[in-house]
Amino acid sequence: MEHEQYTLIGFFLLVLLLLGIDLFVFNREAHKVSTREALNWSIVWVGLGLLFGLYIAWDYGKTFASQYYTAFLIEKALSVDNLFVFILIFRYFQVPDKYQHKVLFYGILGAIIFRAIFIYFGVALIEITYLPAFSVGDLSVKINVVMTLFGFFLLYAGIKSWKSDEEEADKDFSSSLATRLIHRLFRVDPRYHNGHFFVRLADGKRYATQLLVVVAVVEFTDILFAVDSIPAIFAISNEPLILYTSNIFAILGLRALYFLLANSFDMFHYLQHGLALILVFIGSKMLLSAVFHVPPTLSLLVVFSILSISIAASWKHYQDQRAAS
Repeated sequence: MEHEQYTLIGFFLLVLLLLGIDLFVFNREAHKVSTREALNWSIVWVGLGLLFGLYIAWDYGKTFASQYYTAFLIEKALSVDNLFVFILIFRYFQVPDKYQHKVLFYGILGAIIFRAIFIYFGVALIEITYLPAFSVGDLSVKINVVMTLFGFFLLYAGIKSWKSDEEEADKDFSSSLATRLIHRLFRVDPRYHNGHFFVRLADGKRYATQLLVVVAVVEFTDILFAVDSIPAIFAISNEPLILYTSNIFAILGLRALYFLLANSFDMFHYLQHGLALILVFIGSKMLLSAVFHVPPTLSLLVVFSILSISIAASWKHYQDQRAAS
């Protein structure tokens, strides 16, 4: 237990160092992130996540490493859905390109805090909600109430997300809870004021800027999406170290991944269907956990296969569309 605490402390310090380098060295000035820059940063973040998995394998064993890589891949995949909504949010509020990186940076800071709360609270809740084991013939059954509820929820979320949600494109984010909360707490000026969150105008009063509104909407959206992604990784492991580190390494690369997606939005036609299948698979795994444990390596293989097939199908669809135009 003490060794795990030292690992988490070292991990947290590493994350702070990486965020500091990203913010104060490479992104000191507001600028539009190019596709090449986004690709380079994506490689860096994914590489760091994979390297940390090797440390887990060396220090904690192959089983924990399989759990880590599976949770990392699931979180990275499910975060794509989140990023598609971020694209809609930025388009709705007409956020200048040079400020989008700043919004995502502060969104990730909030995600690091909230996901720690969700993960550690969730693990504790799962541990105390096992029903007494019983047998059905030769089959031993041990039901967990929370895991069962999460399983049904993920099945529902997967089936729902299979259908393309065309209404999202026309969503009015000005009426969201986050927007209304900021307008209730502060006077809001609907301009960006060189990327500041607050500004004092000619009347001498202090106003929140539109940038603060956008950060609040992004943060609130991430919390809503965590309701899908956090339960999904509970099906992989019950170790807080594995769940938290894999989750954070996955979301650290969200900003770079966002700009890749934003610049190639039309190349991921079938990705949403792949994500829906992943949710259905994880939900089914949770429901089966009462009688059967799916090995982490098999989970990793299934998730990776679904992602690979959906990406390949999306690429073929994109090429067919270009050939037809």
